Amino acid sequence: MESEESGGTNNVQGDSSCQMPFERGVFFFFLVLFAASLILVGWLFSPFFATIVMALVVAGVFAPVNRLLGRRLKPAYSSMVTCIVIFFVVLVPVLFFVGVLSKEAYDLYQEAKSAVLGNQLKQVLENTRVLDRINQLFLTMGFNISFSWEELVKPVSELGRIVGLYMFQQASFIASNVFKIIFYFCLMIIVVFYLFIDGARFVDYIYEISPLADGDNEKLYCKFKEMSGAVLVGNGLGGLIQGVAGGGTFYILGLASPFLWGVVMAFLAFLPILGIGVVLIPTGIMLMLKQRVAAGIFVLVLYAILSWGVEYVFKPKIVGERVKMHPLIVFFSVIGGLQIYGILGIIYGPLIITLFMTLADIYFANFQAIVEPDRVKGNARN
Repeated sequence: MESEESGGTNNVQGDSSCQMPFERGVFFFFLVLFAASLILVGWLFSPFFATIVMALVVAGVFAPVNRLLGRRLKPAYSSMVTCIVIFFVVLVPVLFFVGVLSKEAYDLYQEAKSAVLGNQLKQVLENTRVLDRINQLFLTMGFNISFSWEELVKPVSELGRIVGLYMFQQASFIASNVFKIIFYFCLMIIVVFYLFIDGARFVDYIYEISPLADGDNEKLYCKFKEMSGAVLVGNGLGGLIQGVAGGGTFYILGLASPFLWGVVMAFLAFLPILGIGVVLIPTGIMLMLKQRVAAGIFVLVLYAILSWGVEYVFKPKIVGERVKMHPLIVFFSVIGGLQIYGILGIIYGPLIITLFMTLADIYFANFQAIVEPDRVKGNARN
């Protein structure tokens, strides 16, 4: 009897040992199919990747408006009204101002190309006689070196030509592709509409399909939500404030291309190290060299107030300290994003860095002990 029972047990163990390789094979086959389906889905949606990402970001930014409307309206109606608000707040101003931006950018490009900008700058600098004194000082010290304003001003003219041409190309692209832009904007609005209605169910589905723990999924979702708010609400509104103030100052002081330089400063405000000082500091110095000392001092004081007020008062109050990132990381993420993805790189760059840093935190919290057990034990002992 015992031998029969032992024989039956051995058969069960044999069957289970046979089933384990088969189950592993089925699971491996499923993983291959699942990975292939992910690649195909990614390929299918790749033409609309930018639209979907922008829809996610815009939905996160306008979520408070939708929640406020949702207190009185049904979800579908509140979502529809919010999308109408997005249309008038985002698309209409862009299409309205693109013509003005295109004209001013083209004028700047023509001035820099025809050397008008460089000649004006050279004339102002020559009146200061500063370079003559520097050349005389070098001769007195025995150095046979001399500089001319034409050589020093040439890079500035080239920079003006590049900036003017780039802004003109961007504005011309928007103007010539206005129907295409409206089409993709409408697609984005459709995605935003359904995100407001079914966004919670979509997030739950992602949580279910993700192999990560719910806490890690929640961490990733919250970080992306916070960073998108920091990029668009914090940096976006901060850039808008600095761009409007800078462009308005150019207009009041009678400087050329106020709208263009306002747009340039609005984008420069995304860069934490350089910022609007790239435009306002040289402008203040040039005004003082033109004997407009009060105007030059006003521009420099305005720069100090704007940069300090937005960075240390406005942004912390709007987005808080939770999404604060080292300025050098933000700087390179924006520059790299602009180089790879164009104007949308201002958004993509910080989001990619956020993804990496959040995954790094998850690794240290959950997986480092598996990959590097000795190191974790050593850190624990220390």
